[in-house]
Amino acid sequence: MMTKEEAEKNKTNLEGANLKGVNLEEADLTGANLVGADLTGANLEEADLRGANLVGADLWGANLVGADLTGANLVGADLKGANLWGANLVGADLKGANLVEADLRAVKISKQQIEDLLKSIGVIIKD
Repeated sequence: MMTKEEAEKNKTNLEGANLKGVNLEEADLTGANLVGADLTGANLEEADLRGANLVGADLWGANLVGADLTGANLVGADLKGANLWGANLVGADLKGANLVEADLRAVKISKQQIEDLLKSIGVIIKD
């Protein structure tokens, strides 16, 4: 199993990595390539994921409390049951992300992102 230190050192090459259940609390993963990575149940509390590429990543049940995902690419990511309490999602691309049962309390997110998410599931938004 990969350690936090190994993940930080190799952050540009973590595509498809198995990080299932790994403790990445407060990890510096800015700009990390985590495309298709398995982060199921991983602890990413207070992790710095600014600008990270998480396309198709599996974050099912992950702990992302207070994580900074500013500008991260989460297209098609599975965040089912993830705890994102207080996470910063400003500028993150959430197209097609699975947020079923995710805890989004106190997240930082733009009004436009909320509207885009609602539109993506068929909600009609009037001005």
